[in-house]
Amino acid sequence: MLERKGVPYKRVDLMPVISKGVLRLQGFPGITVPALKIDGRKVQGSREIARELDRIRPEEPLFPSDPGQLAKVEEAERWGDEVLQPKPRRLSWWGLKRNRAPMATYAEGARLGVPVGLAVKTGGPIVSLSARFNGATDEAVREDLATLPGDLDRIDAWIAEGVLGGEQLNAADLQLAPSLRLLMSMEDLRPAIEKRPAGELALRAAPDFPGRMPPVFPADWLGGFRT
Repeated sequence: MLERKGVPYKRVDLMPVISKGVLRLQGFPGITVPALKIDGRKVQGSREIARELDRIRPEEPLFPSDPGQLAKVEEAERWGDEVLQPKPRRLSWWGLKRNRAPMATYAEGARLGVPVGLAVKTGGPIVSLSARFNGATDEAVREDLATLPGDLDRIDAWIAEGVLGGEQLNAADLQLAPSLRLLMSMEDLRPAIEKRPAGELALRAAPDFPGRMPPVFPADWLGGFRT
């Protein structure tokens, strides 16, 4: 969104779990990222940041002006934040808890302040805590995999309707794309996503995305998704 608006910025990456304390020390009211300092204000959450950027930089708007279309974009944005986003988080932490080796691929390009190799070697407690904080249980992950095909159908329908994937990407496109790209970083899931309209949108909106998770989910959990 910052690049779309032409706003120069400095990115600071934080280790999961540790980030919560760092944000408090930086004076942010919450403990979630993304967190942005701009024009003396502290703004947290992708949805809040989108609105703040439209307020201070109206050019290249992230939201349509038509009230009917705006309501649809905001519905898709909210659903992407509240419903879709937790699923790839749970899936990725569940996978990393069983195989920490891919952590280095997800850290490619990260500015952590410590060597990536060291972060991976000492990352066991962070993975365990993150999996716990995100509710990455067997039951939750199995349910996520069962419901993802319906989620992708919903996104494809929004694209067909013109709510998503227009000539100019909107806030909902940019909200959904990172979640889809995180799903596509998993070898179990990518083949079933990348050729769908949802996958094409994700690659267009977020062409560069780190991480490669080798097959990790039990085959019987993937039956419906593969279908």
